[in-house]
Amino acid sequence: KERGNWTSGVEFLLSCLSYAVGLGNIWRFPYLCYRNGGGAFLIPYSIMLFFVGLPLLLSGAVVWPVRQRGPHHDLEDPHPLFQGIGYAMFMMTTLVGVYYNMILAWSMFYLLSSLTTQLPWSSCDNWWNTNACRKFDTKNCTAHGGVHLSNGSCVIKDEVEPSVWDSVVNSTDNTKMASDEYFHNFVLDLTEGIHDLGGLRWQLALCLLACWVIVFFCLSRGVKTMGKVVYFTALFPYVVLVILLVRSCTLEGSYDGIMFYLTPQWHRLLEARVWGDAANCLVFFLFPLSPCWGGLITLASYNRFHNNCYRDTLFICFGNCGTSFFAGFVIFSIVGFMANKLGVDVSQVAAQGPGLAFVAYPEAVTHLPLPPLWAFLFFFMLMTLGMGTQFTLIETVVTTIVDTFPEKLQHR
Repeated sequence: KERGNWTSGVEFLLSCLSYAVGLGNIWRFPYLCYRNGGGAFLIPYSIMLFFVGLPLLLSGAVVWPVRQRGPHHDLEDPHPLFQGIGYAMFMMTTLVGVYYNMILAWSMFYLLSSLTTQLPWSSCDNWWNTNACRKFDTKNCTAHGGVHLSNGSCVIKDEVEPSVWDSVVNSTDNTKMASDEYFHNFVLDLTEGIHDLGGLRWQLALCLLACWVIVFFCLSRGVKTMGKVVYFTALFPYVVLVILLVRSCTLEGSYDGIMFYLTPQWHRLLEARVWGDAANCLVFFLFPLSPCWGGLITLASYNRFHNNCYRDTLFICFGNCGTSFFAGFVIFSIVGFMANKLGVDVSQVAAQGPGLAFVAYPEAVTHLPLPPLWAFLFFFMLMTLGMGTQFTLIETVVTTIVDTFPEKLQHR
């Protein structure tokens, strides 16, 4: 039985773009750019893009449409020993697909929690909050040499005795934002260690089930259904990013955040870690620029024989990297607003990974007009970005299995 092809070249391009532009573009790249010299980081990043990213992507876009098979079978042809590489791709993609959907479940949980008049992480008055919970109701407290207490009040150094000040500083060393405690104490319900396994978070379990159901229906007919869904998953995030950028640029302090993001520190180019992070950006957390994940091989295997591989490669590469750069403006304009709100330096607010998506940004939207609206848009965008990547991860797993046992699974 024939495996089938993409209905059009546009579906393939959007599938690759949807696979490429994932959570790492939003919560990882902007932070790496800031950590490695701001605008100067774009130089090693561009060099790695041309000498590492483009060749890797082009190798997959040119070779695998000819063979039209998944990772495992395709690598068996040159030599049987290469089967191990195919198995490694399969196992790696399977494991990533399992935990990646959990992050989507977190996003769905936050998305549903945003459907309320008051965001649950906007105060320290909930049962999951501790005495360390810190509210930022007093604007620019730290700008006046003060610190926040857990009850939201501000203590100014010049207004109290030295002994009292020392006691206050020591007691506030371990303060946490309300959004931090919401994420760790309520959403994740983290325990103190493996000796306390905790209970089942049924809300998260239902969100995880819902995510798997969405993935199932969107991949029910392979690339036929996936090719239609990616029109939304690939394009909708850009609509939200533009909306968020327009709104965030009107906030006080957004300019400082953007300048902090872009201001080059040229001396950082002499550090090996900067170049290592640039390579890491392309090869590891930006999935499709490396055929080692198997996703690119899978998507390209459904292409027709006559296909403009060079056009596809340039579109995916620059679309992916351009999205990362553009997302940095959105993130750091929000970070600049938070820094201005708290009266601290931008570097004290900058974060990466889940801490940015589920702690820093949720805290920022509580200070905006109509916070539920901006929280809903942001987490809906996160879900859409993640789903686009998850579709290809799971399709890679399914394609590998079906290509291995075609006579038994050809009814798929």
